[in-house]
Amino acid sequence: GGAGDTARAAARAKCEELTTQARQALDRDLAQLSAESDVVEPALPPAFARWDNPVWHAYRVPMEIPMALRLGDLQLPETPELRIPFLIRLPLERGLWVDSGRTGSEAAMMLDEDQLRKLAVDCAVSHAARLLGVYPPGEFTVHVIDPARTAAASLAPLVESGALAGPPATGAQGVSDTLARLTQRVDLVTMAVRGGAADALPPDLDTGEQLLIVNDFPHGFDDRAVTQLRYLADEGPAVGVHLMMVADREDASAYGPVLDPLWRSLLRITPVPDDHLADPWVRHAWTYQPLPVPPGSAVLRQVLDAVTAARRNWRR
Repeated sequence: GGAGDTARAAARAKCEELTTQARQALDRDLAQLSAESDVVEPALPPAFARWDNPVWHAYRVPMEIPMALRLGDLQLPETPELRIPFLIRLPLERGLWVDSGRTGSEAAMMLDEDQLRKLAVDCAVSHAARLLGVYPPGEFTVHVIDPARTAAASLAPLVESGALAGPPATGAQGVSDTLARLTQRVDLVTMAVRGGAADALPPDLDTGEQLLIVNDFPHGFDDRAVTQLRYLADEGPAVGVHLMMVADREDASAYGPVLDPLWRSLLRITPVPDDHLADPWVRHAWTYQPLPVPPGSAVLRQVLDAVTAARRNWRR
C-alpha cells in the first residue's frame, strides 16, 4: 500500500544520503593522501623512491639493509593522480613472478607477445637492480637463467656492469648446473641452521642473499629441473635464496595443476598496469603500476656500476 511505498522511498533516500556522505568522505581522504604524497615523495630514500627521483642520481651504496623495497605504485581509477608506493619487506619472504602473458589487463592485450616479453624482462632487470642497489656490498648476488638467450638485450645492463655472479646460464646444461648449485646451497644452509652449526659451513660459501632470475620458463627445463625449481621456491626464502620468474603461465600449461603451488607461492607483478591486486580491507581492486626507468636515463646503469665498484673494493 501507500505506507509501504513511502517507507521504501524513505529507505532509498536514506541509502542515497549515506552513499553520498561516504563518497564525500572518501574524496576528502583521497585528497588528503594526494597532498601528503606530494610532500613525502621527493624526500624518500632510494629503497622507497621511483627511478625518476633525484635521490637515485646522488646514489651511494648503503651499509645497512632497508626494511622494505618499492616494487611499484598502486592507484585507484577514481584518483589516477594518487600513487601509493607498493612496498615489500626485506629480506624477501617470497619469490616474484613477472607475468609476461597477454591474458591479463587491457594494457597487456594492446601489446604483441614479443613486446610484452621484452617489457617483462626489462621489469625484472629493474627490480634486480633495485635489490642490488639497496643492499650493502657483497650482501646480495644475482644469477640468471636465460635458456635460449632471448633476453640478451634486456640483460645487458646487468651483464656489462659485472653485477651478476656470472654469465647468464644457457641451454639445458646451464639450467641444470645453476639449479644444482643453488639447491645444494639451500640444503647446506638448511642443515646448518637446523643443527645449530652455522660455523661449519664451507668457508667459500656465499652466505649473502641470492636471487635467481629465470626467463622463458619452462624452456630448457626437464622434470628434474622443474622439481628443483619448486624446491627452491618452497625452501629457498628461509635461507636466503629467492626466485624471480619471468614467465607466461600458459607456456607451462602442459604441467597442469602440478605447478599450481609454484605460481601461488610467488608474488605476481606485471610489466604494464594491471588491476589484479585486491584490498581485503576496503575491497578495492588496486591498479598496479610498474616502476619504469625514464626513457633515455642512465640511472640504472649508474647504480649497477656503483654496486660493482663497491663490491670490488669490499673484497680487497
